[in-house]
Amino acid sequence: MRQKAGQLIPVAPTAVEIRDHFWAPRLRVNRRIALFHQYRMLERTGHLEALRLAWKPGDPNPPHIFWESDTAKWLEAACLSLATHTDAKLQGLVDQVIALLAGAQGKDGYLNAHFTVVEPGKRFTNLRDNHELYCAGHLIEAGVAHFQATGDSTLLNVVRRYADYIDSTFGPGPDQRRGYPGHEEIELALVKLYRATREARYLHLAKFFLDQRGQTPNFFIAEAKTRGETTAPSFAPAYYQAHIPVRRQKEAVGHAVRAMYLYAGMADVAAETGDVALHAACQRLWANVTTCKMYVTGGIGARHEGEAFGENYELPNLTAYAETCAAIGLVLLAHRMIRLEPISQYADVLERALYNGVLAGVSCDGREYFYVNPLASLGRHHRQPWYGCACCPPNLARLLAGLGGYIYSVAPGALYVHLFIGGSARLELDGQRVQFTQETRYPYAGTVDFTIRTARPAHFVLCLRLPDWCRGDYGLAINGRQTRPAAHQGYLHLERTWSDGDQVRLDLPMPVERMVADPRVADAANCVALQRGPLVYCLEQADHDVDIHTLRLSDRAKIRARTDARRLGGTVVLEGSAYSQRHAALYAPLGRPSKVRSTHFRAVPYHLWDNRQPGAMRVWLPRAF
Repeated sequence: MRQKAGQLIPVAPTAVEIRDHFWAPRLRVNRRIALFHQYRMLERTGHLEALRLAWKPGDPNPPHIFWESDTAKWLEAACLSLATHTDAKLQGLVDQVIALLAGAQGKDGYLNAHFTVVEPGKRFTNLRDNHELYCAGHLIEAGVAHFQATGDSTLLNVVRRYADYIDSTFGPGPDQRRGYPGHEEIELALVKLYRATREARYLHLAKFFLDQRGQTPNFFIAEAKTRGETTAPSFAPAYYQAHIPVRRQKEAVGHAVRAMYLYAGMADVAAETGDVALHAACQRLWANVTTCKMYVTGGIGARHEGEAFGENYELPNLTAYAETCAAIGLVLLAHRMIRLEPISQYADVLERALYNGVLAGVSCDGREYFYVNPLASLGRHHRQPWYGCACCPPNLARLLAGLGGYIYSVAPGALYVHLFIGGSARLELDGQRVQFTQETRYPYAGTVDFTIRTARPAHFVLCLRLPDWCRGDYGLAINGRQTRPAAHQGYLHLERTWSDGDQVRLDLPMPVERMVADPRVADAANCVALQRGPLVYCLEQADHDVDIHTLRLSDRAKIRARTDARRLGGTVVLEGSAYSQRHAALYAPLGRPSKVRSTHFRAVPYHLWDNRQPGAMRVWLPRAF
């Protein structure tokens, strides 16, 4: 099963070094503080102790059904970090966790502490709810990451044994089960394992899980009857994206994180098999998510109930769920869609989610996290050091640790630049080594300088993404000479024979823009959201002496951007004049005079909110007509 011609291949994070003012400090916090903080939390909560299989009935704190997933995501994050930055202390912790996992594995390859010591007779009896295959997927990803980072196959062998056991249990054979996971994830993990080992059975198993999903009769309903359940389940099959076969799905429904992992797995299998129907389904679902169900911050999943998508245009602000893991899942899906076809809309959404919906999930010091990411707050929503369901913190850590792998892709005779992040990449294009460097103050400034270093002239196409927020207004120069190449699917194509030291400058103007929503988004009616470059901004009460929920912004008000060296580590803030409006009573007739006064406002990047004293926040600002 070969890849389709023309697909892009991501440049591995091990070939990329990030050196800039914006991301490099955050990645430093991730590897020096967040990873160790998260390890301590895994110890404190019993995640690691559970792997010793010492729990007995009557003991407190029984191992939970999905603890392996939290541990595995931390392990993957640590391995991705070690792949680019050596750290003897972190390496020691990784080795300890791997030893615990290897010791907890059964002789048949099965690996889940809960169903080994708490409910040993219920293995794979409730695929709908019990997360065994989801945990297995994260363990597989950790095993691949460890092998790719170190060349050591110890953990890879552990997860391969587990994958082989699952492969023997599920499939079309006469003694196999036709099931699939209630919480998707293993599908994309199996493709990773296939790519690392070239064992086709892992790809076949990923495709099997996709093909079985949503078939009639519905597996989850039949499985529940086998368990003797007599009450209706809490959620319908659509919650698990199991209502119809995946190739016929058109609308993103149900649990948002599960959906993203499913669609990412579909895209991966489509990339490896050339499955046109699977690819088309990914395109339809992508369009529905990004044009009908995505917040301006790149967050997805509007409803608290079920952590789920709502109806089209159902995007409330104060009650938004927008789980951090869901935004991460959108980044994962976007990255895979780029692999299938290099269209800039995928990287545009990836960037929007990354700089806003994802990055808001972790505090500046790396020790506290958002699970839920509303677009308005009355001052009582804050990050926490950990959660009982701790999926988000290690998920953030692994995405940040592997960020270098999202910047570039290569194709025959072409280098694609998706993200503008300072640093360098070591590439091989058609057998020739090339070093590619970016220097930039992005996302606070739109000038990006690229330098090509090569031992001998190299002919290739340099494809630079033209972000959707720049509206086609840009400047481009090669070795100081202005040029205006045509854009192809949102990328500027520069084809030439490049010499050592050649330089390219891309200028992307960053005016402050007032974003408006589709009129069907009720909570954003007659409102604007402020955006500059890829950053969405918000107002925090900490910067204002009036209640920010009384503010109105005139369409004519001038807004200026300035660097504030004293605020939030030195960020670019937006400032201008607004109106504070109050009525004398809770309700008043239209036209009755209200208390209106002009006031100064200041907006900060959304990803930085709640890093200071507690207070209200809002993204969407009512317009003053």
